[in-house]
Amino acid sequence: MSVEKRPFGSWTSPLAASQIAAGVIKVGQPHWDGDDLYWLEGRPLEGGRNVIVKRSASGKTEDMLHAPFNARTRVHEYGGGDYMVVDGTIYFSNFEDQHVYISRAGALPTFLAGRKNTRFADYSFDRARKLVFCVMESHGDSEHDVTNTIVSINEKGEISQIAGGCDFYMSPRVSPDGKYVCFVQWNHPNMPWDESELCLAQLDAGGKVSQVERVAGGEDLSVSSPQWGHDGTLYFVSEETGYWNLHKIDAGDLQDGLSKELSSKATIVLKEEREHALPAWVFGMSNYAPLIDGNVLLSTNDRGSWELVLLENDGKGGMKPLRIHSPYANFAYVKAGKAHAAMCAGSPDAFSALVSFDLKEHTFKVERATTDMQVDKKYISKPQTIEFKTENDKTAFAFFYPPKNDDFEAPAGELPPLIVFSHGGPTGQTSNDLRLSIQYWTSRGFAIVDVNYGGSTGFGREYRERLKRNWGIVDMHDCENAARYLADKGFVDRDRMAIAGGSAGGYTTLCALTFGNVFRAGASHFGVSDLEALALDTHKFESRYLDRLVGDYPAEKEIYKARSPIHHTDKLSCPIIFLQGTEDKVVPPSQSEAMVDALKAKKLPVAYVLFEGEQHGFRQAKNIARALEAELYFYSRVFDFELGNAVEPVEIVNEDALQKVGTMQ
Repeated sequence: MSVEKRPFGSWTSPLAASQIAAGVIKVGQPHWDGDDLYWLEGRPLEGGRNVIVKRSASGKTEDMLHAPFNARTRVHEYGGGDYMVVDGTIYFSNFEDQHVYISRAGALPTFLAGRKNTRFADYSFDRARKLVFCVMESHGDSEHDVTNTIVSINEKGEISQIAGGCDFYMSPRVSPDGKYVCFVQWNHPNMPWDESELCLAQLDAGGKVSQVERVAGGEDLSVSSPQWGHDGTLYFVSEETGYWNLHKIDAGDLQDGLSKELSSKATIVLKEEREHALPAWVFGMSNYAPLIDGNVLLSTNDRGSWELVLLENDGKGGMKPLRIHSPYANFAYVKAGKAHAAMCAGSPDAFSALVSFDLKEHTFKVERATTDMQVDKKYISKPQTIEFKTENDKTAFAFFYPPKNDDFEAPAGELPPLIVFSHGGPTGQTSNDLRLSIQYWTSRGFAIVDVNYGGSTGFGREYRERLKRNWGIVDMHDCENAARYLADKGFVDRDRMAIAGGSAGGYTTLCALTFGNVFRAGASHFGVSDLEALALDTHKFESRYLDRLVGDYPAEKEIYKARSPIHHTDKLSCPIIFLQGTEDKVVPPSQSEAMVDALKAKKLPVAYVLFEGEQHGFRQAKNIARALEAELYFYSRVFDFELGNAVEPVEIVNEDALQKVGTMQ
């Protein structure tokens, strides 16, 4: 087959934006109920509706939640922990009213509990008393009047408070014998990964709390993901080692009730310079699962790549790790049943999928793929892990994807345009999973570098805290230095480098375009432009997030202004496209619109695409596709190349001011 010579960016790709948007679902939150496996699917073709799906022990797969019901909570706005299943009965948060519903086979869901302006998440069941334990978030008359508690709900729908007084709670988990409930709590200005506490509460015969003790966490320590072993051992993740490592309190130490000495009974299960958890942005996450035989299945993160480990009892009170040979490099939502575990898994060679793992044979089976698309390997770019020098004599990390499409080659001497991806959070990380949203670009002749800048998780607390009081500086420099590194190596065209990111990644993008001079264009997906506005006008969960990332507000108001791109638009000199949802409560449209107005006033090329009904992130297939195509069209106009695939144009205000950077001939 002949190879056609065509400039980078102009390659024809079989990966259409509409196919990517419609063909990729989200899978997560697996749950075992006996031998039946349940999970949650987010379906773009159904407006992003979250559907609870069941694969029975016989192998039959069926939807358990039909429209208009939508299993999605808005606690903390980011949600998670949307449902649970107990003996075939499903308890879930319904998106429309945020109340708790019960769904039984063969019947329509029925209301269980909920009051005006209440939301529920992160369910656990007390079998002895038939009580549902969960997080309840209550909203008052004002936007900032929000209260979070741990509650129990009985069969009549009556709600009782279990824990309150702190700003936030998560992970209520009832012990197998019903004697205890554990939970994580924290207060402003901390986020759960900054400083949090694991508490253990003793329950009386009626399910009321009789005593509460803090058993882990505290000052400058974070804890997460508590789970009970089948024998009553309490497992949790703590970062006393500087990394999120698995710990436990043995069942024997809990037999005599609660005491202040319990915190000294906690022991580390596996100490290593790897992470055993992700930052608690959403409820219900788990990177390990206690097994019936007393062993533990654990996923460990080493600089963005994950490994599955079986922790086996050594007969001496300790556990030895057995590394599992696996075709996957990323694992999340690890949950165990009797003979199998389930998890979300992916790799550079395979799309993310919900998979089951045979605990005896150590084999994997795909239960639900995120896409049925079959993509020829000749269009798939595999990531290369790079480590590069950055500010203050440090190094940072990224995944580099070179252009890949065997049907085309570029003219001699031409280097590809580069898009730097800046992930959200900023307390988060990017992975090397096979993602069509990246292959969309590389198959058209773009290079992509996906940066785990300082502040990302997966590298330990010290790396994460590089961003402390330095947001908008460290992340920006790391993205710039990743681009410089690739240009210096001769891998990309130094004159055709762009940066793109969503949410916090959008802020990094706007900082790089405002305060730096490396990039010639950028795309802000619902990005922050005004730190002060974000501090004053965002939801409770993140309302004090910037205290650590930037500084105390309003005492250090000038720092907020100094780092807000909206106050320094005089420094902008390149085109930007903004993509924004109308219903975004995390980063309201006003943030993007202020920047758009400033660019218009400066007579700089700017595009603004507003998506009706979308919130923080796009869930509807048509909008996901439109966002991809709009960004591609924008770059084609800025970098002056012909598109290989036709896309609907986007309006560019001040387009005649484009200083186009043409492809080399």
